[in-house]
Amino acid sequence: MAKKQKKQQSAGTPATVALTAAGVEFTVHAYDHDPSHPSYGEEAAEAMGVSPDRVFKTLVAEVDGELTVAVVPVAGSLDLKALAAAVSGKRAVMADPAAAERTTGYVRGGISPLGQRKKLRTVLDESASAHATVCVSAGRRGLEVELAPGDLAELTGAVLAPIGRA
Repeated sequence: MAKKQKKQQSAGTPATVALTAAGVEFTVHAYDHDPSHPSYGEEAAEAMGVSPDRVFKTLVAEVDGELTVAVVPVAGSLDLKALAAAVSGKRAVMADPAAAERTTGYVRGGISPLGQRKKLRTVLDESASAHATVCVSAGRRGLEVELAPGDLAELTGAVLAPIGRA
C-alpha cells in the first residue's frame, strides 16, 4: 500500500506537479469526498478542520468575454463587479461550467488555480494575505494543497483585489 501511495504522490495532479517543479513548499490534504455535500469548499474546510476563511474556492468567470479565474474564501461569495474592476473590465458573469472544465483541464469542484491546461488571468481575494497559509484545490475533489498566499499569487500570476463578499 505504501508503495502505491508513493507512486500516486510522485505522479500527482497538474497542480502538485507545478508546485513541485516550482520548488514551492506545500502540504497535500486528502479527504473522502461526499458527492451529496452541498458545497465542495465547505466540505473541504470541515474535512480538514480548517477555518472556511482559509480555504479558497476557484471560480471561473467571463470578464468582457475572456475567461478569468477568481480565488475567494469558501466562507463567502464572489463579487462579480469587483472581479471585473480588478482586471479593468466592464462586465463579469460566471463562465459556462463545460467551458471552465475544458479550458482548465479540471472538473467542477476540483478546479485548481494551479497547473491549468491554459493559463488564465487570475485574481486572488486580498483576504488571503491575512493568513500564513491558505488551502486551494489540488486538482480533484477530495484533494487540497496548503501553501503561502504569496506563493499562490506568484505561481498563478494573480493580482490581489477585494473580490470576495462575506
